[in-house]
Amino acid sequence: MHEIDWLGFTCQLLGGLGLFLFGMRMMSDGLQKSAGDSLRSILEKLTSNRFIGAFVGIIVTAMVQSSSATSVMVVGFVNAGLMNLTQALSVVLGANVGTTVTAQLIAFKISALALPAIGLGVFLRLFSKVPKRQYWGEILVGFGLLFLGLQVMTQGFVPLRQSEMFREAFVYFSVNPLVAALAGALLTMLVQSSSATMGITIALASTGLIDFYAAAAFVMGENIGTTITANIAAIGANKTAKRAALGHFLFNAIGVCYMLILLNFFTGFVDMITPGDPAFVNAEGFHPYAARHIANIHTLFNIINIIVFLPMIGFLALLCERIIPGRDIPDANATLLDEKLIDTPDMAVRQARKEVQRMSGYALEMLIMARKAMFEQDHKLINRIYELESSVDRMEKEIGTYLVKLYQTPMTERNSRYINSMMHVIHDIEKIGDYSESIARYAEKMIQDKMSFSDAAREEMAEIFDVAIRFCSHVFEGYNTGKFGIWVDTADENLIDQMKIQFKNNHMDRLSSGVCSVAMGILFVDILNKLEKVGDNAFNIAQVLVQRELG
Repeated sequence: MHEIDWLGFTCQLLGGLGLFLFGMRMMSDGLQKSAGDSLRSILEKLTSNRFIGAFVGIIVTAMVQSSSATSVMVVGFVNAGLMNLTQALSVVLGANVGTTVTAQLIAFKISALALPAIGLGVFLRLFSKVPKRQYWGEILVGFGLLFLGLQVMTQGFVPLRQSEMFREAFVYFSVNPLVAALAGALLTMLVQSSSATMGITIALASTGLIDFYAAAAFVMGENIGTTITANIAAIGANKTAKRAALGHFLFNAIGVCYMLILLNFFTGFVDMITPGDPAFVNAEGFHPYAARHIANIHTLFNIINIIVFLPMIGFLALLCERIIPGRDIPDANATLLDEKLIDTPDMAVRQARKEVQRMSGYALEMLIMARKAMFEQDHKLINRIYELESSVDRMEKEIGTYLVKLYQTPMTERNSRYINSMMHVIHDIEKIGDYSESIARYAEKMIQDKMSFSDAAREEMAEIFDVAIRFCSHVFEGYNTGKFGIWVDTADENLIDQMKIQFKNNHMDRLSSGVCSVAMGILFVDILNKLEKVGDNAFNIAQVLVQRELG
């Protein structure tokens, strides 16, 4: 009886799987960085149209080479309110088709190009100064490692052909496709990559350890196992995000159920349209046509699934809502940032921008309420400003922490610059909030001490307040929309400086004539100084926008 070297087998399997997974990750990162702006553009054009949503899912997943990554993105978008349930489900359906590109790539049997691809990729990554070429270097290295890992795994399975125990076990899968599907699902849940388990299935079939029928059942199970990632990502998310993850599971699970019933017919059809006999054995003892048949099983299954379920997507959305009932109660203090999106920097940056927009909205609201609270001496407005100030402080800390984590991931030069500028912008927004809070405290002191401005001081204070609010509003709108050309005139900052000087001089005249008291005069000057600093911080944000336009 042939003795199997279990240590050697384990090392080859784990080493090959490690190379495969690392290659997949490197290729995916390179593709994301290379297509970063395109990826964002595609997602921004997503509409409620289910067919466009499915198409977007196919394209994005083909770019990132991971349906799990796309599903996690979708869960994050839904959780952040960037996408509704119907949109999310259509994208997930498309993602299932997009991820089959990996299997088709593997089936081309171009492992001879693995080492040249690694060599060329390393050269581009290390010696090129052009970021785009460096990204392509990463893609080539990942591509080469993927095929090298598959080759190592395939060679590692060869000795198992001599084991009677393993042959009988794998024959059992051929007779019991349901068990094979469960095994495929469990393996995918364990590895957390349907592409990796697809590679293992192709390696098993290519060495003859499992036949085409058992491999097809394995593939069915892998389509269920890959949904676990999105469902893990949905833990702690809102109900709509959980429904999106559940929908991903239901699509694949229901599809696998009807396909297992029709498996004989399905495998026969794929065999008929795919060249070669999957059972054919070459001189080296391998099955050269098995990989193409398995890849086609994977692709055709998901294409059929999208044809079946896309027209019913509204019904499936309702089903998900029935299974997970109730409504999300929005929390005003809840942070919309999702760390699960950090692995896809383009999406994480987009989500961070949404939070910065919300933060700037709070800061502007504080400034407007500070003006009103001072003139109307309203305690409710003052208390609301204090609440918002706590929110703005918390948001600066949480957005900053998120951006630091995001900055440590591979990304495009454009995203790197964007994150760096956002770090400065959130600091300036937070300072504007601080100054608004200080003005609210002055208003509170005026109420407690029953103080009030003279008519002339009130007019001047209203005038400089209006300019500061207008300037902040324009700058925030320009930053949040990216259309800074509309607000390129930053003359308001100079106007605030001039007003401060002029109004201080006017104030000295009123003090000399006894129109204003010394106590009110001190408050008046302090508020002018705070509004001048508000203008300075808004101007800092405007400068960031100018640099972005020039860069």
